[in-house]
Amino acid sequence: MLSNYILYLKFLDEKLSSFFERQKPYICCQKGCALCCKNAQIPYSKIEMDYFMLGAWQLDLNTKKIIANNIKQIALEKMNYSGKDFRYDCPFLINNECAVYQYRGIICRSFGLLNIGSDGRIKVPFCCFQGLNYANVMEDGGNKISAEKFKKSGIKEEPAAFHTNYEFLTDPDFEKMFKFSFGEKKPLIDWFIEQQSVAEPANKDNIDYKNRQ
Repeated sequence: MLSNYILYLKFLDEKLSSFFERQKPYICCQKGCALCCKNAQIPYSKIEMDYFMLGAWQLDLNTKKIIANNIKQIALEKMNYSGKDFRYDCPFLINNECAVYQYRGIICRSFGLLNIGSDGRIKVPFCCFQGLNYANVMEDGGNKISAEKFKKSGIKEEPAAFHTNYEFLTDPDFEKMFKFSFGEKKPLIDWFIEQQSVAEPANKDNIDYKNRQ
């Protein structure tokens, strides 16, 4: 099943690459920019975690120690959190770089584009309000594309939205097409907390990665 998911990722990456290329004049994503990895819920399905852990297993011991400490700290913060929609920085983010970039999840691959939400409305990536993606054609203080700014920009390719929201990209139709199941979905940190995969670095010197296949 995992091999079929990898085929899906290849299909998805090709689509996303073409979308990002078309929208290149509006995209500011680059190495070291990690806003999308911070203060987020980071949804992951079961099969995404299976693939993700293949990359995690290959990390060196020191990196595993750092990640184990990050997971432990986030787990403690969540335990003491009394509000809703707990948000956190991805524990695999080290020096603003993903430690398992090749194995990252779907939400990590697709973020940054204008996307069409499950309600049919166009969603703007939040980094836009930090002066990044699409900020060069966005209304001042608003969340709509400015026709005037687009005209003045001289950019030929229009800003466009795509069906790249997480719900769409994990739709059952893709399961049928590629013959695999996404399985249960929940925040990345919950996979570690609920599987009791937060190891004490002093005792195990790494994350207690379980064989999830």
